[in-house]
Amino acid sequence: MEGVRGCTLEEFKSQSVRCAQNDVANEAYIVSYEAVPRSGWVFDGWEGVGCPEDSVAPFCDYEVSQPYVDFTNETWPGVPMPALVAVFKRAGPDFSLGGSIAAPASTVVDSDTNDPNASFASNDSCSMAATISNPTAIGGYINEAGTGASGRSLAAGDLDDYYKVELLAGQIITMAVADFQTGDADLYLHDSNCVVVDGSLNTDQTESLTVASAGVYFVNARVYSGATNYVLVIGNANIANATGGMRLSSEFVPGQAIMNYDRKMKTAQQLSTQSITAKAGVSVLAGAADREVLLELDLSTQPLSTMSNLRPAANADGLTFSSAQDREKWETLMAIKKLRKTESVAHAGPNYIRHALAIPNDEFYPRQWHYPLINLPAAWDLETGKSSVIVANIDTGMLLNHPDFQGQLIAGYDFIKDPATANDGDGIDANPDDPGDTEGGAPSSFHGTHVGGTIAARTNNNIGIAGVAWGVKIMPLRVLGKGGGTDYDIAQSVRYAAGLANDSGTLPARRADIMNLSLGGDGPCGDTTQNAFNAARNAGVIIVVAAGNETSGDQKNPAWCDGVVSVSAVGPQRKLTSYSNFGPKTDIAAPGGASDFDTDGDGFPDGVLSTLGDDSSAGAITFNYKYYDGTSMAAPHVAGVFALMKSANSNVTPDFIDQQLAAGNLTDEIGTPGRDDKFGYGLINAQKAVTAALNLGGVEPVPVPKLTVTPTSLNFGAAISGLEINAQNGSTGNLQVTTVGANKPWLMVTPLNVDNQSLGSYRVSVNRSGMADGLFSGQISVQSSVNTVNVPVIMTVSSSNDGGNAGYIYVLLINATTGETLEASPPVSAGTYAYTFENVPAGNYEIVAGTDSDNDFFICDPGEACGAYTTVDQPRTVNGNNAGTNLDFSVSYEISLPVTSANSGTAEQPNRGFSRRAATPMRSVAP
Repeated sequence: MEGVRGCTLEEFKSQSVRCAQNDVANEAYIVSYEAVPRSGWVFDGWEGVGCPEDSVAPFCDYEVSQPYVDFTNETWPGVPMPALVAVFKRAGPDFSLGGSIAAPASTVVDSDTNDPNASFASNDSCSMAATISNPTAIGGYINEAGTGASGRSLAAGDLDDYYKVELLAGQIITMAVADFQTGDADLYLHDSNCVVVDGSLNTDQTESLTVASAGVYFVNARVYSGATNYVLVIGNANIANATGGMRLSSEFVPGQAIMNYDRKMKTAQQLSTQSITAKAGVSVLAGAADREVLLELDLSTQPLSTMSNLRPAANADGLTFSSAQDREKWETLMAIKKLRKTESVAHAGPNYIRHALAIPNDEFYPRQWHYPLINLPAAWDLETGKSSVIVANIDTGMLLNHPDFQGQLIAGYDFIKDPATANDGDGIDANPDDPGDTEGGAPSSFHGTHVGGTIAARTNNNIGIAGVAWGVKIMPLRVLGKGGGTDYDIAQSVRYAAGLANDSGTLPARRADIMNLSLGGDGPCGDTTQNAFNAARNAGVIIVVAAGNETSGDQKNPAWCDGVVSVSAVGPQRKLTSYSNFGPKTDIAAPGGASDFDTDGDGFPDGVLSTLGDDSSAGAITFNYKYYDGTSMAAPHVAGVFALMKSANSNVTPDFIDQQLAAGNLTDEIGTPGRDDKFGYGLINAQKAVTAALNLGGVEPVPVPKLTVTPTSLNFGAAISGLEINAQNGSTGNLQVTTVGANKPWLMVTPLNVDNQSLGSYRVSVNRSGMADGLFSGQISVQSSVNTVNVPVIMTVSSSNDGGNAGYIYVLLINATTGETLEASPPVSAGTYAYTFENVPAGNYEIVAGTDSDNDFFICDPGEACGAYTTVDQPRTVNGNNAGTNLDFSVSYEISLPVTSANSGTAEQPNRGFSRRAATPMRSVAP
């Protein structure tokens, strides 16, 4: 039937489109079986219409006086006979589904986005600023007139968004510029009189400032060029330093810039005669065209000169500076922004004044709250991993060229047999690079890249994140592609990793010591999978698998296989996450992320931050970092810790892991004493695990007792009254907690579950009774016989607590087979969106929800709120068998962090999420 243009039901009835192909001298008509008329219908075979019973399919030569077509038991005239038609039948009965979508309490939305469906209130100046809580995450949109997608602000533009907020000294303000490839935005901080006290004027994805002193401020997102979504984050003090970049508060020489020409653009002779330094007001102080050049920008004679070429969107209108020097520094930075956008310039920046200063190494490590939770820093004092230890990452493959994987990988393999699933043009091959698994225009998950970053991202390289066992090597093995992967392909990868015969016909130079499988599906462990695991374990490989994300205690494969370590997921409070599976096969728990809250108050969701890529822009895949939730994120924490154990002692075996788990030597007890179905034997403790491995070899680490407390800070927001902290000895040796107290009368701390050394969990409570509206900060002090740890606390008192508000939410019910989409737009009430879909045709569906601030008809773009049932990276399929009215999940802002700072944007198209352009509106939405 190749080449046949199939008809939809409506097309075939009306013949408005010639979609049936003539055959056999215009006497037979064929309709392709691919022409499924709509969701809920499936192909049920071919039928010859008007053919005698003894005719031979597919064609017959027989005419009838009244032609008809049997298509779902319908008849109508007008189709020449005889014909061979595709018959469809109903896949099953219609069904209904629904649930609620929660927006974290700290979520705020810009009140004048480009989406005409969203509510509107101007916030374009200090006098019109929207008052917001603290900490918070704000999703917004700004644009120059005539730029961006069609919508509310296209014609007039929306140059500024202002927010009034009470801030504490040391707090971090970060703005993620979502569409930095095509737009540019800056971040300003104004005092209570609207005078600029600081600004961040970079040209890349991130703007960031540190608050110098407590007070009431106006935070201003201002467009420099083009249009962009943004996420503005205000976080707790003492979380992390603001990232580097061009800030007004930085020390640099006003009126000077350091520049390097792009040597690929012109020869040195051309540069010397045709350079931008020939422009009026710019002169060369030092340097040469073939290296850095020190420029003088004569702002005194020509402020806002031709050199800076400032357009209205980027001028000083609405900006008041506290001094002439601040104004000159601002003009300097604006001129440098223009330099950075000049084609012949490779780099331009201020002439900074430097002092002796210690700076953090991995830029985003302070946001990896999940590492202190498992006592990983103390484990690194004992072991960081040896290059002789190999962890096989059996997943979607990995982005081999990600900067945080350089030097971390060994040769791997792609075991996906089906070329359509593989998405790389062939079947199995020796290239495990991840080409993406995008379907229906949605961005690829790059799931294996995120998992691999947690295992062993390169560390101490001044960029990105830290890996759990950064000294070991990763063997990337690809088994998941478009639509997932098969048991057979997974089994072949397991055998390859273990150095056993497999379909590749090759063996690794050295087998893996540990393998991580952050994957799974319904049903018991099959023989194919179990046999592969048995062989791998017998070869000495430790096998770590994710428990799954269905909030279920039912059997899952491979989490219910024998001989594996099955990992459930906890959040920052060491509680089982809302999505994590559990059951009698659960062995251990690890951090998996909980993006529905911001426990430490850094302004970012409490997901697991790791390496990722983005293929939603035109051109090559871009490398970045992103927060994910899932047991898929928990498992690599355990695999990484096991790799540290293997590095500390090569005699660590699968049996040793089992023995030490049962003895409680690898974990902290967080559930029922002994083993329980939620957490297995407890939360992985990296320091205890490495110590157990050293003890196996007769090595007793030198006791270096040190008190550690997690979380490192607490955010109660406006509604939470109680949270927990956990105090523990981060090493070995004697340590006694002597005092635990609070420095504010509204802040209380009481023991919850502590031992004889007063180590364990404490309940921290706040009492807002009788307090005026406002932002309050306090501190919990935990003193021990060795050291003292202070935990910053932040709390909001608000007489009107309506919960979080992510703005106008679109809920998409996407048919996993056809891509057909139904849409609902529920209102928000107390931070919750209640949605319902009724009379849904039979089929398999995924539920995705998000905002469309830029009105480009794609939800879940960077800078927009996004969520899915149950997690964004691995949405759960729902159908008539498992649908209900409790399909609950949360949305949070899509935040991706860049690999490195860039000098300029590119001509790439902005990122895209899930299309709502072809969606069919549903009106049966709960009020």
